[in-house]
Amino acid sequence: MEIGQKLPEVLGKDQDGKEWKLSDFAGKKLVLYVYPKDSTPGCTSEACDIRDNYERFLSLGYAVIGVSVQGAESHRKFIEKYSLPFPLIADTEKRLVTELGVYGEKVMYGKKTIGTFRTTFVTDEAGVIRNIFTPKQIKVKEHSSQILGNS
Repeated sequence: MEIGQKLPEVLGKDQDGKEWKLSDFAGKKLVLYVYPKDSTPGCTSEACDIRDNYERFLSLGYAVIGVSVQGAESHRKFIEKYSLPFPLIADTEKRLVTELGVYGEKVMYGKKTIGTFRTTFVTDEAGVIRNIFTPKQIKVKEHSSQILGNS
């Protein structure tokens, strides 16, 4: 996906089995943040930073939704443990992450693996991507400031 394109209409099902669509966010700006894995240090820091700034996102007209390839049960535990106020899509079939272009081969500590690239898509009220934060750009402990300062 690139800036100027629209996010896919079907986003996926969250931790409670609710299906989310882009049209659910019509009239709101959307922060769709994709992260590698529940309850890992970087992903927890990122989720908690967004949680701590969630009211600010809402007050500025944003909705927030997270996405990873873990299942609903893992997401429920992650939400419960860290009191996350936003839904997490359980993309276990890797449909959305593949469509977004954020799943593939990566090198970590010299070892090649297949996985999710931490990426954030920020849309306008029509679902058109206005900003993309790539893995090298994202600072997990201050990602909210990055998003709100550049949107």
